[in-house]
Amino acid sequence: MTTTEPTRTPQHADDLRPLRVIVADDQAAVREPLAAVLDMAEDIDVVAVAADGAQVLAAMATAAADVVLMDLRMPVMDGTEATRRLSEEHPDTAVVVLTTFADDDSILAALSAGARGYLTKNAGRQDIIRAIRAAAAGQSVLDGEVQNRLLATARTRPPADTQPLPQDLTRREREVLALIGQGLPNRAIAEKLFISEATVKTHINNLFAKAGFQDRTEAVRRAIAAGLV
Repeated sequence: MTTTEPTRTPQHADDLRPLRVIVADDQAAVREPLAAVLDMAEDIDVVAVAADGAQVLAAMATAAADVVLMDLRMPVMDGTEATRRLSEEHPDTAVVVLTTFADDDSILAALSAGARGYLTKNAGRQDIIRAIRAAAAGQSVLDGEVQNRLLATARTRPPADTQPLPQDLTRREREVLALIGQGLPNRAIAEKLFISEATVKTHINNLFAKAGFQDRTEAVRRAIAAGLV
């Protein structure tokens, strides 16, 4: 799984509370045990389970979740449409997709709808918990297989947005962007460039501000389009 090792920085007094999570999957044999396992983590509180996207949106009216762990193929309303609705109606809620499907169309549709993370159901409990924490901290989280497919797709299917990178990017910021484009997390970037992880985060913040990147996935695509990868 490609991610950083996030530290959740409290922004409000109640941010020390457990992360509120909704688990959405149309199979009760999956969602109920998964919810029980996640609920055992000290910093996670599963506030609702849902069998389809419509139930997720209904639960949000009272649950106000921080993260939704979302299956894709569900009846009534699928996970991609539910993710799009959540992005529009509850922009502070992060969506992490957890699905058996890792084909190009499913990945791109979910990420375009606003999903912050994408895991396959091969992910272990700790991988899922780390993904939930990272997504709540505003970071993109991609399964290793998904990251590789995204990179391959971006190389063969050029993004519509081919706007050149800003001229005022520093050499170091371009180096960081190139390594993001390779799918490296912050810690690996720091090791490769012989700088601290805090310095990497500073470069990324500056880079995203200058280039107008919304998330790490967009940065990967633009890095590829710019020929940095």
